[in-house]
Amino acid sequence: MIIDALENFGAVSGLPCSFEKVLDFIESHDLAALPAGKVILDGDLLWLNVDEVKGRSEVDACLETHDRYIDIQIPLTTTETFGWQSRKKLKQPQLHGYQAEKDITFYNDQPALYFGLAPGNFVIFFPEDAHAPCIGETVMKKIVIKMKR
Repeated sequence: MIIDALENFGAVSGLPCSFEKVLDFIESHDLAALPAGKVILDGDLLWLNVDEVKGRSEVDACLETHDRYIDIQIPLTTTETFGWQSRKKLKQPQLHGYQAEKDITFYNDQPALYFGLAPGNFVIFFPEDAHAPCIGETVMKKIVIKMKR
């Protein structure tokens, strides 16, 4: 997991995958003005969703993991709280298991920690990171970038 200010996103460009395309998109768009919906940046290799979601409680937010994609999450309108746990520590996948079409597995385990992420910052969750997003009390607008690993 990496957490940093959006202005420092270029520092992660040395990491594997297509971080340069993400940086180009961030630098060339007013993120807060983007309408809700999906934006394809490089076919199924790199895309993003601009989401407007109702926040949920820590109890209602399940940990999730992704096998094929790295998640880059950027809150746009309000601080979003996330739960985090190392995937290696997870023991309780939910009954429906891995959902290949959505590249997601949900878990009943509890996060090891919670953290708030304010607008102007980002977090990168790798497949090794279980995360519980969208914790908050209001409707939040955010960007979720999906980057094939």
